[in-house]
Amino acid sequence: MQSFKRLIPATFVVLWATGFIGARYAMPWAEPFTFLAMRFVLAFILFAGLVVLLGSKRLSPTQVLHAMVAGMLIHGVYLGGVFWAIHRGMPAGLSALIVGLQPLITAVLAGRLLGEKVLPRHWIGLATGLVGIIVVLWPKLGAIGGGVTAETLGASLISVIGMSFGTIWQKRFASGGGLVAATLWQYAGGAAIVLAASLAFETQTVTVNGELIFALVWLVVVLSVGAIFLLMVMIRDGEMSKVASLFYLVPAVTAVMAWALFGEHLDAVQIVGMAITTLGVGLATARGGFQLPTRARAVR
Repeated sequence: MQSFKRLIPATFVVLWATGFIGARYAMPWAEPFTFLAMRFVLAFILFAGLVVLLGSKRLSPTQVLHAMVAGMLIHGVYLGGVFWAIHRGMPAGLSALIVGLQPLITAVLAGRLLGEKVLPRHWIGLATGLVGIIVVLWPKLGAIGGGVTAETLGASLISVIGMSFGTIWQKRFASGGGLVAATLWQYAGGAAIVLAASLAFETQTVTVNGELIFALVWLVVVLSVGAIFLLMVMIRDGEMSKVASLFYLVPAVTAVMAWALFGEHLDAVQIVGMAITTLGVGLATARGGFQLPTRARAVR
């Protein structure tokens, strides 16, 4: 079991990075809020089946409410903001750079709201990771054009703040119940946000083809089930500043995937940036990693 837990952070990073690849396949064929609404509704149905199949313990009304709020922030606000900004022309590299602020914001919030102690070397690791992201994405920032507006910048900032508050909310209020049932209600909350946005701002036009179906299946099964479940495990069992620092690795892993799948350029500067980012994450997650606290291990 402990050997499996050691693989969770690396597995999460790889799975989460594939989300950007899936979005690249999907975005030409559906509007962002409409696509996310389909994804979250399908994920809700899938998790409802898992709850019945696994006989998961039902949550109390208060736990359901907290899970839905976490889902509104993590799924609805975060992904909704990112997808909308990119759909409106925000360069993916700049969007990823703004989202890269999330570990630092989360570390500050965790210290103030959860009472977690972030040591100086962890702050150094978080700062180093951010520098690494800037180096990785710097070659792509030359493509900045008319898509950078007050609206798209605002959406990107709102998304990263939503993700930070969502993970904190999940840690503080929604980690006590069963993970499967909690994730079910998270998707209900996320679906409510993006469905309302779709009805208010979009035409719900969807072009059904192989790329859209592949992206939808991949994002529902691999991201909405696999990656999110691993994230919930790490939030439950780890310190938020350490969990959040893993997001620094996502742009680098995504860049490698884009190079392998789409032939996107990957130069020596970006490789150096990846090494810097990895060093930063190593510093930020030092001492204890994601192992369960001694008391929790004894109880289990």
